[in-house]
Amino acid sequence: MDARAKIEIRRLLAAAVIPTFFMVLCWMMFAAERLLDVSFSQYGLMPREISHWFGVFTMPFLHASLSHIFSNTVSFVVLGTMLFYFYPEKALRVFLISYIFTGILTWIIGIGGVHIGASGMIYAFAAYIFTVGARSGNIQNMALSLIVVFLYGSMVWGLYPQNTGISWEGHLAGAVTGLVCAFIYPIKKVVHDFDDEDDDDYDTTFEGSDIEIKYHYTSGKEKNE
Repeated sequence: MDARAKIEIRRLLAAAVIPTFFMVLCWMMFAAERLLDVSFSQYGLMPREISHWFGVFTMPFLHASLSHIFSNTVSFVVLGTMLFYFYPEKALRVFLISYIFTGILTWIIGIGGVHIGASGMIYAFAAYIFTVGARSGNIQNMALSLIVVFLYGSMVWGLYPQNTGISWEGHLAGAVTGLVCAFIYPIKKVVHDFDDEDDDDYDTTFEGSDIEIKYHYTSGKEKNE
């Protein structure tokens, strides 16, 4: 394995740390419920209930069933890792905003009941990755947007009101949060820096998706900048 591959593997593992740790906390809460034979659902989010303000912060850590937490774990870790791997300079801010504001918006627009689960944050990650990539003008990031659509395009149906006990309000709140984050924290677009129209010798530098890519054309002579 060459040095470049080792570096990328380390970057990928580092990108997975925060999303994985978050879901480990969710699994610990779920295991505690099962071991103690209790339910923490009453600590979830209750829309517009001032006395349950803490639900904004506890909602993502609570899950109703094994299938619920398992499906959320896979999507959360995959999309969360993509967020930290491809957009490392923006990822932590987007992650924290997704955590806080998805809960706040759900508290505002939610319709009755107790809302639990991390799927709102999953929608925020997906919306951010898709939107910021589509707006970037960067082929790599636009391709990433298409991958998100291919893998998670069916999530759009979770944004519509349903009579299945699913918190579509949480999904919608997450999607709106991710969309707004894409405009607040965009990535830099490709910039072309031309010194001479007739020059054909160039040097290309690429340091990551958050860094400008400048094509610097020269005419064989030094220029003071």
